[in-house]
Amino acid sequence: MSDFLNNQQPSSRPERSAEPGSREGGALFSARDPGSPASPAAGMTAVLEVSNLSKTFILHLREGARLPVVAGAGFEVFPGECVALGGPSGAGKSSLLKMVCGNYRVDAGSILVRDGEETVNVADTTPRRLIRLRATTMGYVSQFLRVIPRVSALDVVAEPLIGDGVPRDEAVKTAGALLARLNLPERLWALPPATFSGGEQQRVNIARGLIAHRPLLLMDEPTASLDAANRQVVIGLIEDKKRVGVGILGIFHDAEVRDVVCDRVIDVTSFAQAA
Repeated sequence: MSDFLNNQQPSSRPERSAEPGSREGGALFSARDPGSPASPAAGMTAVLEVSNLSKTFILHLREGARLPVVAGAGFEVFPGECVALGGPSGAGKSSLLKMVCGNYRVDAGSILVRDGEETVNVADTTPRRLIRLRATTMGYVSQFLRVIPRVSALDVVAEPLIGDGVPRDEAVKTAGALLARLNLPERLWALPPATFSGGEQQRVNIARGLIAHRPLLLMDEPTASLDAANRQVVIGLIEDKKRVGVGILGIFHDAEVRDVVCDRVIDVTSFAQAA
């Protein structure tokens, strides 16, 4: 357990398969995790494929004024890599991420997410299928923590594992270990996160988003409210996810974090210009 709590940097040891429920090289492996990651390679199937995606906002309170956001957006994310959406503020990064998550409707194009042997098009799937996709395949770490009031931080973090069928005692133990690794004082674990500072809430949010295995992980400014020490912890956690084959799409305005964890940067300004 001490190695798990203290490891905040990617391990330099050779990668090995890990049994479900084990911790290897500081990485957190839930019961749903695969053993060993695969780096993007020729012939590998993308976990996310975005094609010809377009979105225009209609401002109904401004006489139906149209505000184009992106047009013809296309990219892929493969297992084991972290891809950043890059570009200045207002270029459409957050809108693209919300479209991939299914929070924004799209005007045209497709968002294909691999879900086991099935491929789901987020752009036109049913609400029930989208809920199931989020519960099993697509994780999301937003900028802000939005949870049920009066629920303890420990329960907030453990809930995704419990939803996966992990016994409650094991889920809570794993949640505590992850909160400890993120340097959240144990005296806060039994309190609702609404009482926490912005940085403390973000650490709870990160722990909740990362505790369970999801083949695709979306991250929106995961280190925006963190100090230097906790940014390093998050870097280690992201590298852990990459090692077990998770494909990550994120927005990282923190250049230091982006340069360390991201394998590619997609400049979204070309999509905005096309719009």
